[in-house]
Amino acid sequence: MAKIAFILLCHKDPDAIINQATRLTAAGDCMAIHFDARAKPEHFARIQEALKDNPNVTFARKRIKCGWGAWSLVQATLYAIEAAVDAFPRATHFYMVSGDCMAIKSAEYTHQFLDENDADYIESFDYFESDWIKTGMKEERLIYRHFFNERTQPKLFYASFNVQKKLNLTREIPHDIQVQIGSQWWCLRRRTIEWILEFTRKRKDVMRFFRSTWIPDETFFQTIVRHIVPEKEIRSRTLTFLMFTDYGMPVTFYNDHYDLLLSQDFLFARKISPEAHVLKRRLGDLYAEEGVNFQISNEGRSLFKFLTGRGRVGHRFASRFWEQESTLGRGRELLIVVAKKWHIGKRVARRLKQATNIPMIEYLFDEESCPMPDLGGIQTRLGKRTRHRRALMRMLFDYYETDRLIICLDPNNRDLMRDFFSDRSMTRLLEVESHFTDDYLLGHAMRVGLAGENTPQETIDRLLPTIRADVMNESDAIKDEGFDEYYRITENASTEVNTRPLARFLSIPEDRARDIIETEHLFAD
Repeated sequence: MAKIAFILLCHKDPDAIINQATRLTAAGDCMAIHFDARAKPEHFARIQEALKDNPNVTFARKRIKCGWGAWSLVQATLYAIEAAVDAFPRATHFYMVSGDCMAIKSAEYTHQFLDENDADYIESFDYFESDWIKTGMKEERLIYRHFFNERTQPKLFYASFNVQKKLNLTREIPHDIQVQIGSQWWCLRRRTIEWILEFTRKRKDVMRFFRSTWIPDETFFQTIVRHIVPEKEIRSRTLTFLMFTDYGMPVTFYNDHYDLLLSQDFLFARKISPEAHVLKRRLGDLYAEEGVNFQISNEGRSLFKFLTGRGRVGHRFASRFWEQESTLGRGRELLIVVAKKWHIGKRVARRLKQATNIPMIEYLFDEESCPMPDLGGIQTRLGKRTRHRRALMRMLFDYYETDRLIICLDPNNRDLMRDFFSDRSMTRLLEVESHFTDDYLLGHAMRVGLAGENTPQETIDRLLPTIRADVMNESDAIKDEGFDEYYRITENASTEVNTRPLARFLSIPEDRARDIIETEHLFAD
């Protein structure tokens, strides 16, 4: 059966560390602690005193001062690993955690998971090919030597960097090493840990290289594991659930996140708020329980993105330089059908095409698989379609040899609507309003990853009003744009009420518009 040696790097909150060590070792696992040498000596003394009689706890034999982004974090980890390997010969797995981490599954579930999955869990993506680094230094982390800490010694850090850059004092990456990058929260098998320690003793050149790289805790273990372990035995993921905000800061979990955390496909979570005492107590009790059945829905990241994005809608887009002098063409008409229920939007658009013979493209800016003619590659990806929206539309007008074109849009694409309405061409918009039942909204949440088959009912009950309000807000926001040629038909309105706006939208007689509105099942789900 799996036995975990937790590798804990910490620097504060001695009481939380004591509680964490006590909880995790009570289930038969063990822990090696490195407590930052910068921290208060009395805090370390308190931890040692509280845990001195626990045979499943050991301490790194050497403590060093740690700094963010520096080699010291890797060295401290290696010291803790060495202590764990010597103290716990029966440990089968070594799991890196911080003082902010807590288990979100029971020990029984965790051990069974590791028993059934004979692999190393560590994020490791190609350093240069992946987009893991979003901003800041990339190649410069490796090809220049970094001897100072960017946070505590910023002047020395950037002075050293600028001198090396000016004098072109670059260095080569060890020729047989392909640098990888990923999260520092890994879970590795004992054999892999022993191979890593052996590697550190043999490959002094690689050790010298990483000692002067910037933020090596994101690259050292990630690279070495790929170098020594067969690819088929590596799972490039972390077993610790963590998220980041738009600003690159870790998301913090609080008392009301208990159900969400348990439904994620991870064993631990980071970061738990120091003030989340109820959450900590419930998760601590959970780790010791047996026979718990976990319903995994894994909607955490998409749910967070959805909920936190509500306040910034409409503020993300600026004018694109390649579009400033472009136009769809004078004398052309773009007819936009806007519907949140895509199947209804498509049905309406197809009926309009059938009745008027106007060429029609469905949700081309929302659906990657939307059928499109070959336009030389500009149509291949959603991102490319959106970036070159006006050029794409001009090409579609030309392809169909028409001055009138129908497209479908999701209501959240108000930036596209604004752009098309600001063009010299004529743009008209028809919003198709529908009734949204709770079942439909739940299905929508599942389709977009906000919920899963096993999402707790309590989470669903909190989520549905938010989704309903969001859908209604999208419709209200379109009305608030004040577009000159805005029309609306609605599921609950009579044929007579819907006929006139449709006739004006298409510039057709009302009797023809009435025939379209009277189409059987036009608004049906």
